[in-house]
Amino acid sequence: MRAFGFDWQWRSSGEPLSIDDYRRAASRTVPRMVWSYIEGGADDLRTVAGNRTAFDDWWLVPSVLAGHDTHDLSTRVAGLPVSMPVLTAPTGFNGLTRWSGDLDAIRAAERVGTRCVVSTAATWSLEEIADAAGEQHAFQLYPGSEGVAAVLMRRAWAAGFRSLFVTVDVPTVGNREGERREGMGVPPVLTPRRLLDVARHPRWAYDVVRHRRIGGRNLASGNGVTAALASIEVQERHLVQSRLNWDDVAWMRDNWHGSLYLKGVLRPDDAVRAVDLGVDGVVVSNHGGRQLDGAIPSLTALPAVADAVAGRAQVLLDGGIRRGTDVIKALALGADAVLVGRPCLYGTAVAGDRGVEHVLTILRQEIERGLTLLGVRDVRDLDRTHVRPAGTRDQNEISIAAITTQ
Repeated sequence: MRAFGFDWQWRSSGEPLSIDDYRRAASRTVPRMVWSYIEGGADDLRTVAGNRTAFDDWWLVPSVLAGHDTHDLSTRVAGLPVSMPVLTAPTGFNGLTRWSGDLDAIRAAERVGTRCVVSTAATWSLEEIADAAGEQHAFQLYPGSEGVAAVLMRRAWAAGFRSLFVTVDVPTVGNREGERREGMGVPPVLTPRRLLDVARHPRWAYDVVRHRRIGGRNLASGNGVTAALASIEVQERHLVQSRLNWDDVAWMRDNWHGSLYLKGVLRPDDAVRAVDLGVDGVVVSNHGGRQLDGAIPSLTALPAVADAVAGRAQVLLDGGIRRGTDVIKALALGADAVLVGRPCLYGTAVAGDRGVEHVLTILRQEIERGLTLLGVRDVRDLDRTHVRPAGTRDQNEISIAAITTQ
């Protein structure tokens, strides 16, 4: 059925109004084992939860009578012009969510005027994505050994990518127990219950059988289960490297002639060292809570990293964004822009590229509404005067409280 321009499987619920509406709908469109991959994280999911609750630690502080009726959300990230400070984050094996997932993100991002960071583990190759794109996007690299990194960097450059995001927080794969409990492994474990669950999602199963876009096409050629398992093995054996160090970052800086960002930075001293080596930006990220459980939430780490970088490079935030006001808080605390991952997967699961477009449009509308209510015209005007830690009161508030209680 079609409603509101999308292919809804849940018309009775009406059009989704928020990212959380998309999340609930997405959970019904894919089998449980796939949902465990989309929504899961490491160990007890403390960091997954912390990425969300960290935004509750801050209040917004609005000004009134500001007199703004238009807003400027545009900026540049990694040299790329974007219509708002929101890019899609690199998420691997998007074909598990929907066979066209990587292309869905590209098409949607371009329609709303922003860009994607394409994953090494995309289910469409770098070359296929570049051919489908109408604009320039960024490439995310799992560096691995120098030889593997060099090949991927050459391919990315030849395909037209000029911005490289190097993920540095995967010296080993996190303990994702939720995925393992649902049979997501190498190879996946299929039980009668899991096969019945797949049968309850015939559209998803049909797309998997027909298109066979479930593996990492940059890591292994071909389609289907065999190629998918081979790509996962390549990723875990050759791209996950515990010996990766700062000399490797220096080598990548010397050999990549475009914008270079490090993704997975949580400490101020690491951010400073990266900038000293010549990187153009850092992404404050804990890998969506999928690596070290108990790691500091991204938003909590952001202010100290932004202060340490002190404008010498861009600072981006990844993790936990579900509202336009979340974006506003991140910008006020020092981020130049944010990356969103799971929300885009929710959109593609529900309605393909139109779903991703709607997710990004919801965020844009919420940012614009939030800026109006905050009394701010330009996203570049946001600073820490617009936020306050929750649960704290300044001396003036305490004096007023004392007067009103007398």
